[in-house]
Amino acid sequence: MMGRAHLIIGTGVTLSVMGMSGIPVTLPAVAVAMVSSLLPDIDEPNSLLVRKVIPSGFLRLLQLMMIGAAIFVVFFGKEHAPWNFALAGLIGVVSYLPSRTLRHIVMFLIGLGLISFGQAFSPWNIIAGSVLIVASLVTHRGFTHTIYAAAGWTGLLYFASQGKASAESLWFAGGVSYSIHLLADALTNRGIRPLPPFPWRIKLKVMSTGSKWGRMVENICILLTLVLVWYVFMAG
Repeated sequence: MMGRAHLIIGTGVTLSVMGMSGIPVTLPAVAVAMVSSLLPDIDEPNSLLVRKVIPSGFLRLLQLMMIGAAIFVVFFGKEHAPWNFALAGLIGVVSYLPSRTLRHIVMFLIGLGLISFGQAFSPWNIIAGSVLIVASLVTHRGFTHTIYAAAGWTGLLYFASQGKASAESLWFAGGVSYSIHLLADALTNRGIRPLPPFPWRIKLKVMSTGSKWGRMVENICILLTLVLVWYVFMAG
């Protein structure tokens, strides 16, 4: 499914389940549900979540900065020749990498920076940093689309939220919303492998992402989600 569908369906269904279960629907829980509805696709550099966090404009600026850095190294590192040319060439090559690869590099560096210098935000810096590093190293619909990842994310939220107000709302919202994303992707022709290394794959083949029929299925699921939200929070 596309990011927009994941965001609406994952968040809407999660909040509805919370409402029906009597679990408080708080603003932090809504935020966690929204992020978790997109989080499995963090392993895809062009996904909605990653593009919002690392937009194309930032990548272009980064490329210009690296080209400028390469020129600086060539002209102001002459005393270290020929190593200045080698370093400048390496920087230049990196600046021309595809946007997907650049986003992976940026994600890895941000994750490393959060873990190393974000102690003031502990344990969230470790959680966010670890997620970014892992996501930059795995393939799309790989580890992040498994039961292991869903359980791991739920567990991280559970332990990180202990002692905070409405702690149950946070880890419940994150775990359910993440799991709904996996269920939604199981509807596609590609499906998911929930328990690697076991080859078992869940693929119901109801739709193909990006196709006309796929968009129709997404819109139907979105409509049903909105009806559910209305029923839970407004009809009563």
